[in-house]
Amino acid sequence: MLGDSLDGPANPWRSRLTIITVAHAIGTVHSVSVLSLAPVIRPELGLSFSQFGLLISAYSAGQITGTIPAGMLVDRIGVGWSLVAAHILLALATASLTQATGLTAALAAMLFLGWAYAIVNPATARGVLEWFPLQRRATAMGVKQAGVPVGGILAAGTLFLTAWFSWQIILWMIVGLTILGALFCLPLVERPQARTGPAEKPFAGILRVASNWNFGALVGSCAFMNAGQHIFFTYLTLFMREALQSSQGIASIAMGLAQCGSAVGRIGWGVVSDTVFRGRRKKLIALLCIAAVAIFGMMAAVDAWWGIGAGLAAAILLGLTIASWASLIQTLAVETAGRTDSGSAIGYLSLGSATGSMLGPPLFGTVIDATGSFGQGWLVAGLVTGIGVTMFCTLYRER
Repeated sequence: MLGDSLDGPANPWRSRLTIITVAHAIGTVHSVSVLSLAPVIRPELGLSFSQFGLLISAYSAGQITGTIPAGMLVDRIGVGWSLVAAHILLALATASLTQATGLTAALAAMLFLGWAYAIVNPATARGVLEWFPLQRRATAMGVKQAGVPVGGILAAGTLFLTAWFSWQIILWMIVGLTILGALFCLPLVERPQARTGPAEKPFAGILRVASNWNFGALVGSCAFMNAGQHIFFTYLTLFMREALQSSQGIASIAMGLAQCGSAVGRIGWGVVSDTVFRGRRKKLIALLCIAAVAIFGMMAAVDAWWGIGAGLAAAILLGLTIASWASLIQTLAVETAGRTDSGSAIGYLSLGSATGSMLGPPLFGTVIDATGSFGQGWLVAGLVTGIGVTMFCTLYRER
C-alpha cells in the first residue's frame, strides 16, 4: 500500500506531501513563466494588452473545459497516475507554445496548457483529504498549495534569463524540468484495487456535487475572487514596467516578492485556520479577500510619482492576501463534498475559479486600453473581488 511504501499510514508529512507540493510547483511554472515573460512575449508576438490577456483567458478556458473531466479522472484512477499524466501533457503543451509565431497558435497552446494543469489541483487535493486528519488538513493543504507560489518564484526568474536566452529556449528548459517531475511522481502510483460493489456511473460524483446548492455558492463566489487574483498576477510585471517605469529586473523582483508572500500566506493561514480558528475556514477567507479589496483601492493611486517601492510593497501585501486564500477554499471544498467525491468537488470548484481567471485579465486589459490608466484597472480588480467576497459571506454556509 502507498502508506506503507512511503511514510507509513500515520505519517504522510514527508514523501507524499513533498511530491504533491513539487507537482504543484512544476505545474505552476508553465503559466506564470508566460506572465513573467510578458514584456518579451507580448511585443515579439505583436500582441496588444487585451490580446495578451486573451492568452490567460485561453489557459483558463482549458481549465474550464478540462476541470470536471479531470476531477472524474482522479476519482477513477487515483492520485499517482493522474499526476504522471498531467506532467506529460504539461510538457507537450509548453513545447507547442515555443512554436507559436502569432496570436492564434499561442492561444491554442495555452488552451492545451490549461487542460493539462486542470488535472493537478483535484489530484493533489484528493491526496490531502485521503492522507491527513481534519485538525491538520488546512495546514497540509497550505503546504502543498505553497508549491504554487514556489513555482511562481522560479518562473519569476525567467525574465532575468532573457539576457542570455530567447523565451523559446527558456520554455524548453521548463519542458525538461516537467519530464523529471513526471518521474518524481511515480512513487505515488498504486495498483488498481478490486471493486467490492457495482461500478458507479461515470457522472455520479459530479452530479452529486453539482446538485448541492451550498457548494454552488462556494463555486460562484470563487469565480469572482479568483478573477481578482489572476488580474493581479497577469499584469503585475507590466504594471511595474509601464506605469512605474521600473527595469525588467525590478519587475521580476516584484513578481518574486508576490509569490514569496503567497507561499508564506498559504502555509501560515492554513496553520491559523487549523489552530486559532479551530478548523473554521470561512471567516479567515473573508478577511483576506476584504483586505485585498482595500489594497487594490490603494494600488489605483500608485504611479511613478509614488515610486517603485510602493509597487513592491503592494505586491507583497497582495501576495499575502488575494494570492493566499486558495488553499483554504480548497480545504472547504473537499470537506464539504467528502472523500468519495473529492476529485469531482475540486474539479467543480476549479470550474468557477477558471471562469473568473478567464474573464478577469481581458477585462482589466480592456480598461487599460480604453483609459490608458492602470489605476482604473485596479479599481475594477477591487470591484470584482468585492462582489465575490460578498457572495461568499452571504450565500455560503460552512458546516
